[in-house]
Amino acid sequence: MSEKKSAAARPHRPGPRVTRIELTPVFVPFHSVVREAMQASGGLGMAIPSEEAWPGGDAAICKLVAEDGSCGLGEAFVWLPESGVSPKQIIDTIGAALGRYLLGESPFDIERIRRRMEINVARNEIAKGLLDMACYDLMGRITGRPACDFMGGRATETVPLAALIPLMDAAEMVQWTQLLYDQGYRTFRLKLGRSISEDVQVVELMRRTLGDEIRLRVDYNQAYHSSPLAIRAIKAIEPYGIDFAEQPIRNTDYIGMAAVQRQVDTPVMSHEDFFSLQDLVTLVELQAVRVIGINTERPGGITNALRAITYAELRGLGVVLHNQPLGISSAATLHLAAAKHHQLGHATELFGHIMMEDDLIVSPIDYSEGVGRLPEGPGWGVELDEVALQKYATAPTTVLQYKK
Repeated sequence: MSEKKSAAARPHRPGPRVTRIELTPVFVPFHSVVREAMQASGGLGMAIPSEEAWPGGDAAICKLVAEDGSCGLGEAFVWLPESGVSPKQIIDTIGAALGRYLLGESPFDIERIRRRMEINVARNEIAKGLLDMACYDLMGRITGRPACDFMGGRATETVPLAALIPLMDAAEMVQWTQLLYDQGYRTFRLKLGRSISEDVQVVELMRRTLGDEIRLRVDYNQAYHSSPLAIRAIKAIEPYGIDFAEQPIRNTDYIGMAAVQRQVDTPVMSHEDFFSLQDLVTLVELQAVRVIGINTERPGGITNALRAITYAELRGLGVVLHNQPLGISSAATLHLAAAKHHQLGHATELFGHIMMEDDLIVSPIDYSEGVGRLPEGPGWGVELDEVALQKYATAPTTVLQYKK
């Protein structure tokens, strides 16, 4: 059956249909102070074995336009060493295939849309998630309600945040932590992985300087290339009280991750090896993780994030929402965190507003006192800064139009 016939045959759906998709690739440079801090550790601020510099954030920005004129926004923040796709590739996939399974649909039929995308296009979870994310904003715009209402409702007004500390000398990392502590943060993610002795030096100095009041989580970015070495590294810092250890070994070694988790008391979290719901199930069934990390790109939009959080809760796992995106995705993350506040167990990480020179939204989100506050208004509660979008665009906007 043709797409036109299948669309005509289905029953009338409530709410206006999506008639236009606009997709723009952008690059936003990091603040100079962030670039300087990253240069101090070799240019990346982490131990991930990438040869390429990381000067700023790449993203694909999506705008959905409904037949009543309502607009919904989405953002996919990507980095090739981790995501494996560029904004251009995301946009090409949507333009060549995925867009046709959303155009002409009501955004409220999100399960139908997801199903059509999944059976017609394999994988490509980030591209699917970008469209999925924009649907939630559009639902809110059409109804005049916050997007979290479509995720179960708002469970909290403020979202506790964790701060990211890049990989530097131990004293410099403590200085950054102290500065952010004074701003209200009480949870910190420490980038580690240059050596086990340096890891211990950093964590020990953190505890000696700031005491037991702060919560610490560590991120190795695949620094330790074998499970025995990763086990030694985690055991060495366990006496200092670590909430969880993120991605200690390479992202393709699920069996190695399971070996690490069996031998350490600290919960292990995956990131670079978690892109789909099936990845999550595999990691959990292997008993390779006790915390899962979710963002708006992984495992692919809001709908899959909600599924992953429910699954984690049923399996007794902790959940951390974490990313360093631009303003649209940051707002979406706060809505998700507010709706699922009681199922998470860990502070949310959002650091894009500190890292990048612009967030591409008109009014900044309130991150004062170490918490994130949901923007007021329908959908995500943020408006796209069209001037900034054009300033940071790396190619013309791709426009997909519904044809009846």
